[in-house]
Formats: sequence, structure tokens, C-alpha cells
Amino acid sequence: MESTSALSFRSHPKLTLAAAYRYWKPQFGLFGGAASLPSSRRRLRCRGLVVRAASGSDSASRRVSGGQSVSRGRRVYRESQSESPLSAASVKHFVSSVAPAAALVAATFVLWKLVEKLLIPKPAAPSVAESKSSAQGVKWSIGAGSNLLSNLNAKIDRQAKQKINEFAKELRTFSVVDMSGRSFGDEGLFFLAESLGYNQTAEEVSFAANGITASGVKAFDGVLQSNIALKTLDLSGNPIGDEGVKCLCDILVNNNGIQKLQLNSTDMGDEGAKAISELLKKNSILRIIELNNNMIDYSGFTGLAGALLLNSTIRNLHLNNNYGGALGANALAKGLERNKSLRELHLHGNSIGDEGARALVSGLSAHKGKIALLDLGNNSITSKGAFHIAEYIKKNKSLLWLNLYMNDIGDEGAERIADALKENRNLSTIDLGGNNIHASGAAAIAPVFKDNTVVTTLELGYNPIGPDGAKALAEVLKFHGNVKTLKLGWCQIGAKGAEFIADMLKYNTTVSVLDLRANGLRDEGAACLARSLKVVNEALTSLDLGFNEIRDDGAFAIAQALKTNEDVAVSALNLASNLFTKFGQSALTDAMDHVYEMNEKEISIFF
Repeated sequence: MESTSALSFRSHPKLTLAAAYRYWKPQFGLFGGAASLPSSRRRLRCRGLVVRAASGSDSASRRVSGGQSVSRGRRVYRESQSESPLSAASVKHFVSSVAPAAALVAATFVLWKLVEKLLIPKPAAPSVAESKSSAQGVKWSIGAGSNLLSNLNAKIDRQAKQKINEFAKELRTFSVVDMSGRSFGDEGLFFLAESLGYNQTAEEVSFAANGITASGVKAFDGVLQSNIALKTLDLSGNPIGDEGVKCLCDILVNNNGIQKLQLNSTDMGDEGAKAISELLKKNSILRIIELNNNMIDYSGFTGLAGALLLNSTIRNLHLNNNYGGALGANALAKGLERNKSLRELHLHGNSIGDEGARALVSGLSAHKGKIALLDLGNNSITSKGAFHIAEYIKKNKSLLWLNLYMNDIGDEGAERIADALKENRNLSTIDLGGNNIHASGAAAIAPVFKDNTVVTTLELGYNPIGPDGAKALAEVLKFHGNVKTLKLGWCQIGAKGAEFIADMLKYNTTVSVLDLRANGLRDEGAACLARSLKVVNEALTSLDLGFNEIRDDGAFAIAQALKTNEDVAVSALNLASNLFTKFGQSALTDAMDHVYEMNEKEISIFF
């Protein structure tokens, strides 16, 4: 018979594999490693195991006859109750017996998990639609496109909702609402658009630069059709593209309120321009269309020209900084020939050139309406194009504002324009800045003002007219003309030219705004102008002397002039980007305070 200390599991039916595993696991780990329990606990667990094994061997013990068997059983029981630990041989035999069974159990467990992963399908992940439906309301965010995020914390969520609600309140409260640059995106627009549905308060609304895309434009569907109070809608600076423009045009076909539509910088191309043209053929409410800074080419210009043939209500058409070119100008000219409603045409920055200028002037000459404003700035027009424009000026009796800024008409073109101004008696504002006009060109323009009292704004900035050009203008404007705004910035007139202008100011009674920026006046030029400011001059209210290298001496001279002349009319003085120190600035500030204390007149000085 086997000894009690070396009993095997097979000889004891009451000790099952599960029981053995329960007692074995805390001592040796999954693969027979040492247990983490204290040694006293390990001994206690082993004793319990031996007790159960001994009790399980009663049936075998009964088969042994005599008292010897009984005494041996009692001795085994007493030994099992003693405090001595199990022998090393017992433990070694125990481990060798249990380890294979434990390994089998572990292998079976791993195999079962593998089969479970392969055969049992995972539950399907909820779809986006289901996720949205299970969400507790919409999590509004001010960031464009972030309203769909579900991981926003509660604080941000509350703040975003509060902002959106404040925007909606603005729409219901004020007649003019500017929401540009709020970055509420498509989702925010869907929320805010509801406030416009039957709104009778807001008349001008700007949603410019808010990250709105073509999808967001759909928010206006059913809203703008019912709103008749809104007169101006600005969606500039939003990347809605051609698709968004098409969607908006489909909506506005049945709108009876909006008269001004601003779609500047919206990534619009020819297809969007064609959609606008189709809208203009059907909509008789729109008066102003702004399509500046887009990508409209010849094809888009052709579509808009076709709309001008049929539309009789459009007043202002803005196409600045597109890609019309000479062909686009030629197409537009054909549409202008039969149009009677257009009053303003803005084509700044389309590179139409001399040929485009010729074609456009031809169409404008045949125009049945009355063009009052023509913007042809930055279009690569030379003296040849200036010739055609000058001929148009001579004959036109409705044009009030002409912009030829940043072309290259030169002195010859300036002479052509000057000849036309001698015959024209309606053009009040003319911009010839940045046209490479020198002293001779300025000398050709100056005599115009001996007879012409209609021109009130003359822009000659960014032309190298020099001191001689300044002298030619000053001598005429001293006693003639009706020029109220004279802009001579970046004209290289220097201190000598400033002296001529200062002398003119002593006698001139019309010039109220004078721009002399970046002319290298320095202290000498500033002192000349200061002497003129000491003289009573009730006309000059704004003087711009920025970027003129004026130091402390020039600043002191101007400050003294302001203190001396109690009737000084200047209310705005720009001295930014000069070279005077804090002492010159303190002198000017003191002069400003002195004028206010003595005359209660406020002078705004910009440093």
C-alpha cells in the first residue's frame, strides 16, 4: 500500500481534477510557478489537501485487518495534524502529477478562445445614422465642421449652443446683422437659417467667412422663398463653389425680397457664373450682384453678357479680379449694347488690355442706359487704350466716376484724358494713380482745372511727378478748380514739392483732404507745411504725412502751428511711420490737448 505522504490522484476518487486545480493554482500559478501567497498560507492549503486525501483512503484502510491498520490510520491522522511541512518528495511528486493536467487545461482554454473568435460573429458597429439618432440633440460648435463631433465636453457644448442662440437672437432683433467671421460652418447655418424663415426684422445679413460649403447653402431652401424682408445677403468668403452657387440660384428664383447678393471670393467658376446669368434672366428683383475675386473666365463672361440682354433691373455688376481678358470684355460689350438698366460696371483686375478696352468702350457707347461708374483699374491698359477711353469721356454725359488705377497710360495717355476732361462736365472723380505719369503728364492735367469745376477728387498717387509736377498742380489749384480731395502719395515731390503745396494751401479754399504720404518731405517739408497751418485755413480737415522721415524738429514745428492757429480746421493728422522720438510725440500730444482746452476742438493724431 502506498504511503499517505505520496498518495496519487488516481488512488483517491474524491479528489477531482477541478479540486486539484483549485488548490494547486494559488501555489504554483498557471504553469507551476511559485505562488504569491505567504508561506504559512501555502502550508495550510497543503495540509488541507493531505487531510482530504487521507479521509478519502478509508475504504482502502478498511481492507487491512487487525488493530495494526487502525493504529496506522490514527498515526497518519496525527501526523497530518502536526506543524511539520510536507516533505520535498511529496511536493515534487505532487507537481509532477498536477502540471500535465494544468497544461492541458490552459491549452484547452486558449484553443476555446481562438475558436470563439473565429466562429462567433462580432456585433455590428452602429451606423452613423444610428449614432446621430441616439445622440441627445445636436452638439453645436462654433468651429466649422466640428458640430458632428461627439467627444466635445459639456462645457464647450453649452458655450457653443449659447453662441448660436445669441446669433439667432441677433437675427430676430436687428435690421442689420453682421455675422462675418464667426466660423459656425454648415451646421450652424442650418440652425440660424430657421430664424430667417418668417423673419420681418433683418434686412441686411452677412454670413461672410464662416466656413460654409455647398452643403450649407441648402439650409436656405424653403427659407428665402418665404422671406420678403431680407434685402441684402452676403455669403462672401465661403467656399461654396459652383455647386453652392447653383443651389442658391435655384432658391432665389422665387425670392421677392433680396436686391443685393454678394458672392465675392466663393471659389466660383464659369459654371457658377452661368447659373447667375440664368437667375438674372428670371429674377426681376436683384439690383446688385457682386462676384469679385473668383475664377470666372471667358465662358462665364459670355453667360453674363447674355443675361444683360434680357435683364432690365440689374444696376450694379461687380466682376473685379476675375479672368475675363480681352475676349471676356468683348463678350460683355455685346450684352451692354442692348441693356438699359446697368449703372455701375466694375472690371478691376481682369487684364482686358487695350483691345478689351476698345471693345468695351464700343459697347458702352451703344449702351441705352446711363453708366455712372466705370472701374477699369489694373487692366494692363496703355496709352492706346487711354485713347479709346478718352473718346468715350468726351461723348458720355452720365459718367461720374472713372477708375484707371494701376494701368500704364503714361504721359501720353494723361494728355488724352486731360483733353477729354476739358470737354466733359459731369465726371467728378477720376483715379489716375499708378500710371507712370511724370511731370509733363501732371503739367498736361493741371490746366484742366482752370475751367473745370466739376472734378472734386483727383488721385495721382504712385506717379513720379516730382517737384515740378507738384508745382504745376499747385499753381493752378491755388486759385482755380473745385478739387476737394487731392491724393499725391508716393509722388517723389520731396521738400521742394512740399513747399509748393504749402504755398497753395495758404490761398486754396476747397482742398479738405490732402494725401502726401511717402514723399521724402523730412523736417524741411514738414516745417513748410507747418507755416501754412498757422494761416487761417477753414478748408483743410485731413492731412496725411505718413512715411515721410519726419524727425523731432518737424514734429515740433507742426505742434507749434497747431497751438498758434486758434481757428485751425484740421481734425485728422496722420504722422505714422516717421522717425521722431517720444519727445516729438509728446509735443504733438501736448498741442492736441492745448487745442481742445482753448477751443474745445478735437484733433486725432495718429502716430
